[in-house]
Amino acid sequence: MKRLFALLAAFATVLSLMGAFGPQAVAANGCKVEYTVASQWQGGFQAGVKVTNLGAPVSGWTLRFTMPDAGQRVAQGWNATWSQSGSAVSAVAVDWNRTLATGAAADLGFSGTLTGANPKPTAFTLNGVACTGSVDEPAPDPDAGTPVEVNGQLHVCGVNLCNQYNRPVQLRGMSTHGIQWFDQCYGGASLDALANDWKSDLLRISMYVQEDGYETDPAGFTNRVNALVDMAEARGMYALIDFHTLTPGDPNYNLARAKTFFASVAARNAGKKNVIYEITNEPNGVSWSAVKSYAEQVIPVVRAADPDGVVVVGTRGWSSLGVSDGSDENEVVNNPVNATNLMYAFHFYAASHKDNYRSTLSRAASRLPLFVTEFGTVSATGGGAMDVASTTAWLNLLDQLKISYANWTYSDAPESSAAFRPGTCGGGDYSSSGVLTESGALLKARISTPDSFPTS
Repeated sequence: MKRLFALLAAFATVLSLMGAFGPQAVAANGCKVEYTVASQWQGGFQAGVKVTNLGAPVSGWTLRFTMPDAGQRVAQGWNATWSQSGSAVSAVAVDWNRTLATGAAADLGFSGTLTGANPKPTAFTLNGVACTGSVDEPAPDPDAGTPVEVNGQLHVCGVNLCNQYNRPVQLRGMSTHGIQWFDQCYGGASLDALANDWKSDLLRISMYVQEDGYETDPAGFTNRVNALVDMAEARGMYALIDFHTLTPGDPNYNLARAKTFFASVAARNAGKKNVIYEITNEPNGVSWSAVKSYAEQVIPVVRAADPDGVVVVGTRGWSSLGVSDGSDENEVVNNPVNATNLMYAFHFYAASHKDNYRSTLSRAASRLPLFVTEFGTVSATGGGAMDVASTTAWLNLLDQLKISYANWTYSDAPESSAAFRPGTCGGGDYSSSGVLTESGALLKARISTPDSFPTS
């Protein structure tokens, strides 16, 4: 939770939107559209649209298509400026995705009202050029196996997290709250629900170091983390072991503890395929060079016991790649951690961190391997109203870039970032609509859609 994060978070820049019929650069040869209905209910639906430019580069674009009838309306859209006249729909590029190189794609989406049974539009064009493609591609085989069975031991290849077939994958899952406070939320029933009903790929195990955490009982907390790793493994989920440093913000304060902890958990779990190591949560009030120094001392400890495990290191400014401290990704790009099989953490809270954070992530994703090990749908305090539009824009961007993520939090904490209503963890229901908060309902709907793990 990021009570301190909010204090120094940079203000989001104002988005410069193009008019629905503003200047456009015409695509020379064509485009491809992949349209999928993510969910459908009585009177409404949610759809995703991926448009790929097959022609010359464009700087400014408009995607147009036709609804089956004028009674189907776009209610809310993201990653574009949406408008509708009769059955004709237009989606105009926004500032951060207005340029599409040849072969580049933009992921858009919208929720709409539905009067009939068929929400499938037709006649897609990009800057007036007809698009080829498909509507509602077949979903991946749900019986292919668990995430760990399909993907096996993960590793970093280029800027991607890749599976045993050396293909990029995206893990989608949930983070625990501090296990010193909400341990009752992480029993067999809740993890069964997370794996089977939520269809989560990932459990982030958040072990605070201070705040009545690891430093008070190193052996006890180490044993509890290992038990949760085993529970995730038994259910086919990956386990992200989070050494949750927050206060103080300099990870070097906990350097000796980190070495002791990671030497133990890496040795104990080295033979498992489902373990990822997050060696520092949210460095703050400290330089990138100090974080890098810490990482280069802890990673060899992990590698000595588990040479194959993926390691994630937090970044400056509460894992914002420095944005919340007025910097950007270049400090990491120009001075990377001297290690392999390494990823960098990026955190955001959707109501507080918007376009300038998304722009940073988009730029950095082509230069650094990134993992969103924590994000919230609300403000950086962990409270306030859920920002649906910003959350959806973030999740669509992460899907587009194949960046893995864990949502804060799979708990019944009395705050709007929690997935469950207070008191839920005292019972056995972790899936029905009655126990979910607004945030939990949105995340469960996103995570439970089929994965598309490549196997060849």
